Amino acid sequence: MSMNIGASEVHHGDPELMMEMNTTPLIDVMLVLLVMLIITIPLNMHAVNVELPKSANEPPPEMPTIINIKVNAKRQILWNDEAVTKLAYEKKLEQEANKTKQPEIHFLPEPGAKYEDVIGAMAAAQRLNLKQIGIPTIDTFAGTKAAGQ
Repeated sequence: MSMNIGASEVHHGDPELMMEMNTTPLIDVMLVLLVMLIITIPLNMHAVNVELPKSANEPPPEMPTIINIKVNAKRQILWNDEAVTKLAYEKKLEQEANKTKQPEIHFLPEPGAKYEDVIGAMAAAQRLNLKQIGIPTIDTFAGTKAAGQ
Protein backbone atom coordinates (compact mmCIF):
# COMPACT_ATOMS: atom_id res chain seq x y z
CA MET A 1 0.00 0.00 0.00
CA SER A 2 1.18 3.46 -0.73
CA MET A 3 0.15 6.91 0.29
CA ASN A 4 0.47 10.14 -1.56
CA ILE A 5 1.61 13.19 0.21
CA GLY A 6 0.43 16.23 -1.59
CA ALA A 7 0.40 19.96 -1.07
CA SER A 8 -2.08 21.06 1.53
CA GLU A 9 -4.80 23.49 0.90
CA VAL A 10 -4.38 24.73 4.35
CA HIS A 11 -1.26 26.83 4.89
CA HIS A 12 -0.42 25.68 8.38
CA GLY A 13 3.04 24.45 7.72
CA ASP A 14 2.30 20.74 8.11
CA PRO A 15 1.53 18.98 4.81
CA GLU A 16 -1.78 17.16 4.79
CA LEU A 17 -1.66 13.42 4.17
CA MET A 18 -3.80 12.00 1.33
CA MET A 19 -5.15 8.59 2.23
CA GLU A 20 -5.94 7.32 -1.30
CA MET A 21 -4.51 4.11 -2.65
CA ASN A 22 -2.42 4.31 -5.85
CA THR A 23 -4.07 1.74 -8.16
CA THR A 24 -1.74 2.05 -11.17
CA PRO A 25 0.63 -0.75 -10.07
CA LEU A 26 -2.35 -2.98 -9.29
CA ILE A 27 -3.76 -2.50 -12.81
CA ASP A 28 -0.33 -3.30 -14.30
CA VAL A 29 -0.12 -6.51 -12.30
CA MET A 30 -3.65 -7.50 -13.32
CA LEU A 31 -2.85 -6.94 -17.02
CA VAL A 32 0.30 -9.06 -16.77
CA LEU A 33 -1.66 -11.83 -15.07
CA LEU A 34 -4.35 -11.64 -17.75
CA VAL A 35 -1.79 -11.92 -20.56
CA MET A 36 -0.14 -14.89 -18.84
CA LEU A 37 -3.52 -16.55 -18.41
CA ILE A 38 -4.36 -16.08 -22.10
CA ILE A 39 -1.01 -17.51 -23.15
CA THR A 40 -1.20 -20.56 -20.92
CA ILE A 41 -4.79 -21.56 -21.79
CA PRO A 42 -4.62 -24.40 -24.33
CA LEU A 43 -6.23 -23.58 -27.64
CA ASN A 44 -9.13 -25.71 -28.73
CA MET A 45 -7.64 -27.79 -31.45
CA HIS A 46 -10.51 -28.95 -33.62
CA ALA A 47 -8.88 -30.80 -36.46
CA VAL A 48 -10.79 -31.14 -39.71
CA ASN A 49 -9.65 -33.96 -41.91
CA VAL A 50 -9.48 -32.84 -45.51
CA GLU A 51 -8.64 -35.24 -48.26
CA LEU A 52 -6.60 -33.39 -50.82
CA PRO A 53 -6.59 -34.66 -54.37
CA LYS A 54 -3.67 -36.76 -55.40
CA SER A 55 -1.55 -35.28 -58.12
CA ALA A 56 -1.79 -37.37 -61.22
CA ASN A 57 0.34 -36.84 -64.23
CA GLU A 58 -2.61 -36.60 -66.55
CA PRO A 59 -2.24 -34.56 -69.70
CA PRO A 60 -4.28 -31.36 -69.81
CA PRO A 61 -7.60 -31.68 -71.61
CA GLU A 62 -7.43 -31.10 -75.33
CA MET A 63 -8.95 -27.95 -76.73
CA PRO A 64 -11.92 -28.79 -78.94
CA THR A 65 -11.70 -28.31 -82.66
CA ILE A 66 -13.72 -25.28 -83.74
CA ILE A 67 -15.35 -25.06 -87.14
CA ASN A 68 -16.60 -21.62 -88.12
CA ILE A 69 -19.56 -21.64 -90.46
CA LYS A 70 -20.49 -18.30 -91.97
CA VAL A 71 -23.60 -17.51 -93.93
CA ASN A 72 -23.36 -14.32 -95.98
CA ALA A 73 -25.80 -12.07 -97.79
CA LYS A 74 -25.08 -13.85 -101.11
CA ARG A 75 -26.65 -17.02 -99.59
CA GLN A 76 -23.28 -18.76 -99.54
CA ILE A 77 -22.12 -21.09 -96.78
CA LEU A 78 -18.48 -20.67 -95.81
CA TRP A 79 -16.80 -23.60 -94.02
CA ASN A 80 -13.79 -22.07 -92.25
CA ASP A 81 -13.80 -19.22 -94.80
CA GLU A 82 -14.05 -21.63 -97.77
CA ALA A 83 -17.22 -21.48 -99.85
CA VAL A 84 -19.03 -24.84 -100.12
CA THR A 85 -22.23 -25.97 -101.78
CA LYS A 86 -25.16 -27.18 -99.68
CA LEU A 87 -24.46 -30.77 -100.65
CA ALA A 88 -20.77 -30.51 -99.75
CA TYR A 89 -21.74 -28.72 -96.53
CA GLU A 90 -23.99 -31.58 -95.45
CA LYS A 91 -21.34 -34.17 -96.34
CA LYS A 92 -18.78 -32.34 -94.22
CA LEU A 93 -21.26 -32.12 -91.34
CA GLU A 94 -21.93 -35.85 -91.63
CA GLN A 95 -18.19 -36.60 -91.49
CA GLU A 96 -17.84 -34.46 -88.35
CA ALA A 97 -20.91 -36.08 -86.75
CA ASN A 98 -19.41 -39.56 -87.20
CA LYS A 99 -16.26 -38.67 -85.25
CA THR A 100 -16.02 -39.88 -81.66
CA LYS A 101 -15.02 -36.41 -80.44
CA GLN A 102 -17.23 -33.96 -82.26
CA PRO A 103 -15.95 -30.45 -82.94
CA GLU A 104 -17.64 -27.25 -81.85
CA ILE A 105 -19.66 -25.71 -84.66
CA HIS A 106 -19.79 -21.91 -84.48
CA PHE A 107 -22.32 -20.20 -86.72
CA LEU A 108 -21.30 -16.65 -87.60
CA PRO A 109 -24.03 -15.03 -89.69
CA GLU A 110 -22.69 -12.02 -91.55
CA PRO A 111 -24.66 -8.77 -91.75
CA GLY A 112 -27.32 -9.03 -94.43
CA ALA A 113 -27.57 -12.83 -94.24
CA LYS A 114 -31.11 -14.13 -94.53
CA TYR A 115 -32.65 -15.68 -91.47
CA GLU A 116 -33.87 -18.73 -93.38
CA ASP A 117 -30.36 -19.48 -94.66
CA VAL A 118 -28.83 -19.32 -91.17
CA ILE A 119 -31.59 -21.44 -89.64
CA GLY A 120 -31.33 -23.93 -92.52
CA ALA A 121 -27.59 -24.34 -91.93
CA MET A 122 -28.14 -24.80 -88.20
CA ALA A 123 -30.99 -27.26 -88.75
CA ALA A 124 -28.79 -29.40 -90.99
CA ALA A 125 -26.18 -29.64 -88.23
CA GLN A 126 -28.81 -30.51 -85.65
CA ARG A 127 -30.45 -33.08 -87.93
CA LEU A 128 -27.10 -34.89 -88.24
CA ASN A 129 -26.80 -35.10 -84.40
CA LEU A 130 -23.96 -32.65 -83.93
CA LYS A 131 -24.06 -31.82 -80.22
CA GLN A 132 -21.94 -28.68 -79.85
CA ILE A 133 -23.65 -26.07 -81.96
CA GLY A 134 -23.74 -22.40 -81.09
CA ILE A 135 -23.64 -18.78 -82.09
CA PRO A 136 -20.74 -17.01 -80.38
CA THR A 137 -21.37 -13.74 -78.60
CA ILE A 138 -20.20 -10.44 -80.00
CA ASP A 139 -17.21 -10.44 -77.61
CA THR A 140 -16.13 -13.90 -78.76
CA PHE A 141 -16.57 -12.95 -82.39
CA ALA A 142 -14.57 -9.75 -81.88
CA GLY A 143 -11.82 -11.78 -80.14
CA THR A 144 -11.71 -14.25 -83.04
CA LYS A 145 -11.54 -11.41 -85.50
CA ALA A 146 -8.79 -9.66 -83.54
CA ALA A 147 -6.80 -12.90 -83.26
CA GLY A 148 -7.03 -13.44 -87.03
CA GLN A 149 -5.70 -9.97 -87.90
